[in-house]
Amino acid sequence: QGAKPGEGGQLPGFKVTEMIAKLRHATPGVTLISPPPHHDIYSIEDLAQLIYDLKQINPDARVCVKLVASAGIGTIAAGVAKAKADIILIAGHNGGTGATPLTSMKYAGVPWELGLSEVHQILSLNNLRDNITLRTDGGLKTGRDIVIAAMLGAEEYGVGTLALVALGCLIVRQCHSNTCPVGICTQDPNLRDRFAGKPEHIINLMTYMAEEVREILASIGAKSLAEIVGRSDLLSQVSRGAEHLDDLDLNAVLARVDTKPVKDSRIGRVEVPESLDAQILRDGKQLFARGEKTELTYSVRNTQRAVGTRTSSAIYRKFGVEGLPDGQLSVRLRGNAGQSLGAFAMKGLRINLDGDANDYVGKGLSGGEIFLSPQGVSKINAHDSAILGNTCLYGATSGTLMAAGRAGERFAVRNSGALTVVEGCGTNGCEYMTGGQVVVLGPVGDNFAAGMTGGMAFVYDEAGMFEKAVNADSVTWNRLQSAHWEQVLLDLIERHAQTTRSAFSRTLLREWEHERGKFWQIVPKEMLEKLAHPLKDVA
Repeated sequence: QGAKPGEGGQLPGFKVTEMIAKLRHATPGVTLISPPPHHDIYSIEDLAQLIYDLKQINPDARVCVKLVASAGIGTIAAGVAKAKADIILIAGHNGGTGATPLTSMKYAGVPWELGLSEVHQILSLNNLRDNITLRTDGGLKTGRDIVIAAMLGAEEYGVGTLALVALGCLIVRQCHSNTCPVGICTQDPNLRDRFAGKPEHIINLMTYMAEEVREILASIGAKSLAEIVGRSDLLSQVSRGAEHLDDLDLNAVLARVDTKPVKDSRIGRVEVPESLDAQILRDGKQLFARGEKTELTYSVRNTQRAVGTRTSSAIYRKFGVEGLPDGQLSVRLRGNAGQSLGAFAMKGLRINLDGDANDYVGKGLSGGEIFLSPQGVSKINAHDSAILGNTCLYGATSGTLMAAGRAGERFAVRNSGALTVVEGCGTNGCEYMTGGQVVVLGPVGDNFAAGMTGGMAFVYDEAGMFEKAVNADSVTWNRLQSAHWEQVLLDLIERHAQTTRSAFSRTLLREWEHERGKFWQIVPKEMLEKLAHPLKDVA
């Protein structure tokens, strides 16, 4: 759960059990905050990059993009199709969990019929329909609903709330309170013992729905659902509603814009262009065959995206979740790296870049190491210049990122385990962070550490502006008062100096006694009692 679009959400600390904390790389008993936006999707181009990244890290997966039915959804769906998605899910205004705010359940979105019809028509008119599988959900309850959805263009159908009811759900809307009386939505073992649902209940539900679909198809002379996908001409408006709705006209919804049968695209997927990793995998075959330590060198251009991602997928599939020893595969790059450098990088992969990189460096970092240094001799002051783009280290769970320069906005958002040192960052740094350690050797932008509930940050504040930039809601900050944490900071800066050849880090280390008083140590308030070492040494 990376985000709850539109509203955000909070999982109170008392709900964060050992299991949940382990799965989300967080601390048991500490609140988890989900952001209202997906911080890596601010445009259709960003979405296209995310789809590209996902298809690199999993060479077999089909990517589904969920859109809430609303006016103008067809235009968005066309962009999603061009972004190389495989499935578009049109979610209707009905449905949602019992934890959903009533405002969302009542006032967000429109009926799935309206959204589905618009998307199917727009995709057909733009010759995009054959590459996309359309799926819909949001209140499908009967075989009749399934048939209508097929006629309006859907090939797959989601049944959620009805399946829960079949398992015994009473819709008491206590999903968020851990008090579900039938034991479905609760972590309480006593309540879970009340759960009486069985697989056969779902089997019966689906069987009866399928039988009704079969009966309706037979009544109209169709042999299969595939024959009626997109056949909106088989639907007709039988009523214009009540007197105050006497102008209701569904012709636009029921229009059939293309008489060509819809092609079944559910086998295979829309492929994306290869990255530099295709060459890396060929050149590093001895690593995957015999586990040999390997070093490779390449020039890189900004059109080469997600470098290291497909390689990380291969490392995971061959060597498992633990990956390889650090630096077993070392890739040295020179130039300007494209977006998503080292996205989802696995343990064992080390990327050294002499140059700079675009957005999403180290997104989803999973144990890999990424080191960035300015290329060659330059008159540009590296400490004052950006070497990384926006949204770097987003959602990282482990690994290391060191950069001899500044990062862009939304740096280390939702970081839950990675170690990093950069020389400055833009707005919204360390937002929603739940783990790991972040060192910023320079200025930070506004709203720093908003919603941060785990991990730790250190900020070098030469200009004395940090306290105006930090968001005080969930964190506390103080000067270095502990020999242990000071040594942790020193070790990170020393590693930064070694791996990136940063002149600024070397200067800090030489003049440490003079500079140490300019550092702030930022810790979430909820973590103060859970730290392994206190923030202040006892005199």
